[in-house]
Amino acid sequence: MYIPPSMRLDREQAWELIERHDFAALVDASLSATHLPLILERSEGELGTLYGHFARANPQWRTLNGNRALAIFSGPHAYISPSWYATRPAVPTWNYLAVHATGSIELLRDEDTQTLLGRSLAHFEPALLDSLGREHDYLSKMQAGVVGFRLRIESLEGKAKLGLQRSRADQEGVEAALAKSIDSQARELWRYMQKLAKEEQQG
Repeated sequence: MYIPPSMRLDREQAWELIERHDFAALVDASLSATHLPLILERSEGELGTLYGHFARANPQWRTLNGNRALAIFSGPHAYISPSWYATRPAVPTWNYLAVHATGSIELLRDEDTQTLLGRSLAHFEPALLDSLGREHDYLSKMQAGVVGFRLRIESLEGKAKLGLQRSRADQEGVEAALAKSIDSQARELWRYMQKLAKEEQQG
């Protein structure tokens, strides 16, 4: 991913985006891709470890054990009109946040996959785990249809293309337009602009 220095996210910022936008595209060396939610474990390894599972019927998992893969996380994004800038002339563009996490895949044993499913339910819908997860061998039945894995992150790249290198007047014009947009992605992009600009000011 092309990342100008001014647009690079640090590790903490990249982790935060992964946790907030945890639905990723997992791409292998053959360019096969699966879209799936991933859970980040920050404490495992210098750059963290990602956990997820494939449907057992999905053939991609059969070629991944021990091989490298790329997880692509897409954050909020929106069209940026040149009419929003104070500086003229200007061109239209698209602002966005994204993180690429690359590492080696390790398939999990059945019992570890079942543990992962419990963690996943606790993360995404704890009420379901409380009501069904401990009844009628619920997790065991789910585990039979999936294959769990971990991706130990070896390379972590985050990009925030938010126009923060532009003048404050230009940024304010973009923020005003995004803040009043009916598109939820645009409004979240506005919130990220405010947050990262504040972090940049604080050093």
